[in-house]
Amino acid sequence: MTRFILRRFLFMVISLWVIITATFFLMQAIPGGPFTSEKAVPDAIKKSLEAHYGLDKPVFLQYVDYLKSVATWDLGPSFKQKSETVNDIINRSFPKSLVLGLEALFLSVGMGVLFGVIAALYHNKWQDHSAMVMAVVGISVPSFIMATFLQYVFAIQLGWLPIGKWGTIQQSILPAISLAALPTAFIARLTRSNMIEVMHQDYIKTARAKGLRDNVVVVKHAIRNAILPVITYLGPLSAGVFTGSFIIEHIFAIPGLGKQFVLSITNRDYTLIMGTAVFYSILLLITVFIVDILYGLIDPRIKIAGGKKS
Repeated sequence: MTRFILRRFLFMVISLWVIITATFFLMQAIPGGPFTSEKAVPDAIKKSLEAHYGLDKPVFLQYVDYLKSVATWDLGPSFKQKSETVNDIINRSFPKSLVLGLEALFLSVGMGVLFGVIAALYHNKWQDHSAMVMAVVGISVPSFIMATFLQYVFAIQLGWLPIGKWGTIQQSILPAISLAALPTAFIARLTRSNMIEVMHQDYIKTARAKGLRDNVVVVKHAIRNAILPVITYLGPLSAGVFTGSFIIEHIFAIPGLGKQFVLSITNRDYTLIMGTAVFYSILLLITVFIVDILYGLIDPRIKIAGGKKS
């Protein structure tokens, strides 16, 4: 177990270094600079700003300085949002994206697995067809269309929920549903296909032949093996929903991290682009690591220490 954790930790450190390096040099390769779009600013002031932020140094020295800053979790100042650092922006915006992401994650996993199991247990019946129709709609309809439709129906026409903003549970329901629509549909289809395959395995037939009740066979044996691919999908899904969706956050006027990330690109805010990319990468690597641990807990055939199946 200890060897596995150390090996995975080393993998995360190397992966993070590669991401930081690639992001830094991609930013350097973009024509212009963070102050290129500044209008009516003399060249002397631009040079002074570049010297203040260390942009006049050779690229390699800037790269070394940035590695040192990331190692101490000092992501630097924002070039566009005056008197604020990247850390301040992340600390302010990420909690909103985290709450929204947790709600969307619980909805997508809970409803997706539920619909997938029902569709598999009632294969080729109306329950199966209904669940798959909803899954196709969830995959096909873009998130901004889904968000607009929910706003129109539940906020404008029915008046049950607020149309936007952030701060209360009611205000988070519609954006959470909009953000969860696509992963819910994907998880439902994934669970259905795996459940159908698992239900035809010999050990399921043996369990039923022993006289076990259907609910015990489904819950204890079938679902436990069918959701393993879903667990794999949870890694990138969690990182994605936790950092927020710019489209959803923009439509519902949520000042989350996803919105900050896209605004940093349009504003050429290099430090904020690199800082949010590093933060997203850390979340992704951590969730993938947790998924690897969950694999060993859910399926005892998977040996964490050696990475082999018995």
